[in-house]
Amino acid sequence: MVKICCIGAGYVGGPTMAVIALKCPSVEVAVVDISVARITAWNSDVLPIYEPGLDEVVKQCRGKNLFFSTDVEKHVSEADIIFVSVNTPTKTRGLGAGKAADLTYWESAARMIADVSKSDKIVVEKSTVPVKTAEAIERILTHNSKGINYQILSNPEFLAEGTAIQDLFRPDRVLIGGRETTEGQKAIQALKAVYAHWVPEERIICTNLWSAELSKLAANAFLAQRISSVNAMSALCEATGADVSQVSHAVGKDTRIGPKFLNASVGFGGSCFQKDILNLVYICECNGLTEVANYWKQVIKVNDYQKNRFVNRIVSSMFNTISGKKIAVLGFAFKKDTGDTRETPAIDVCNGLLGDKARLSIYDPEVTADQIQRDLSMKKFDWDHPLHLQPMSPTSMKQVSVVWDAYEAAKDAHGLCIITEWDEFKKLDYKRIFDSMQKPAFVFDGRNIVNAEKLREIGFIVYSIGKPLDPWLKDMPAVA
Repeated sequence: MVKICCIGAGYVGGPTMAVIALKCPSVEVAVVDISVARITAWNSDVLPIYEPGLDEVVKQCRGKNLFFSTDVEKHVSEADIIFVSVNTPTKTRGLGAGKAADLTYWESAARMIADVSKSDKIVVEKSTVPVKTAEAIERILTHNSKGINYQILSNPEFLAEGTAIQDLFRPDRVLIGGRETTEGQKAIQALKAVYAHWVPEERIICTNLWSAELSKLAANAFLAQRISSVNAMSALCEATGADVSQVSHAVGKDTRIGPKFLNASVGFGGSCFQKDILNLVYICECNGLTEVANYWKQVIKVNDYQKNRFVNRIVSSMFNTISGKKIAVLGFAFKKDTGDTRETPAIDVCNGLLGDKARLSIYDPEVTADQIQRDLSMKKFDWDHPLHLQPMSPTSMKQVSVVWDAYEAAKDAHGLCIITEWDEFKKLDYKRIFDSMQKPAFVFDGRNIVNAEKLREIGFIVYSIGKPLDPWLKDMPAVA
């Protein structure tokens, strides 16, 4: 029986291993993590992450050929294939601070693998890592090998949160990169055989190590670039009276471009886009490619500009002051159908509003009050470290209340901001919300999900990103 072990029981490791266990009943899969709380949650009825369909998959396999354990060394030493899916945060100090990936957790995982291994291993990079990480890991393992052979593979994940289980069931492609040696090719075939249980062979792409590592960064950079492109257009649309939805629909009809990732919004978030672009920028700079680095930097600059523009629009609409005013914030996750708040635009928007002394009432159906308080009080890159290394008790912010109902959030508020495109926000009784709010009542739709005309008929002053401006807003500057 092939034994697989995954180090790291997070957003990538947990769902990926659960699906491998489901699709490969003859393979024994162990997910290990040093966090007792996280493993306890994986073994309970309330999983540590929310992802549609994940519950059912885990319950079908757990205890049969899928195990969650804190006994890291036992499972690593027994495994044939070891996936490493640990945090790779952005460095906050030292060489490459603010851009380079911090490989501390990766290196300690590699040293631990070398310490406990008694048989040959295939080690698979699953976390998003900078190009040439495999080489560094290879060196650590071979210098500590004690006669054991290690083969390093890169198998980047291309999951989108909210659809991760479907993405794993029916991937666009599975990418496996390895050495072009006989042993390297054998290792690629061993991993390919696992995926071949359910993925058609033509969708399994085999490359060299560096191509696989770079493909992941490139894919995320291209996706983020599309979002920044349409968001840049949204600012121009507001200035000229064009409608960004109509523009992106027309552009997306071109088969060379296609319609995906062309929805204007308050900005992109999630654990990968910004981090991977910063990483790409750093790699370009290290290789003397300044112009290329500057090109990708601009994608992040436009994203930051969009969030600032949204905050400035709110403040300028409300007589240039929101001090002491209650503002309802609907949604905190970085997108619908996930409880993930990593790099969510909500953090910068809320901090921008708090900086102007607003009082916030926040509602998100999947994000806890503790998580929201933690996110709003954390330093920029702290979120990407394991939970036990994050600041322990977040300082509770007096200006922030977290409620469990959109109507409660909106009661007595001057303005309502939609930050996450949860379906339930489209179906709210906006007449009831209007009646409970201070007047004039404002709606700032950061996802273009409400019918602005209907809301104006009720009496709201409405701002939708990239849409012709409400007469109220026309003379208000929005660019700081």
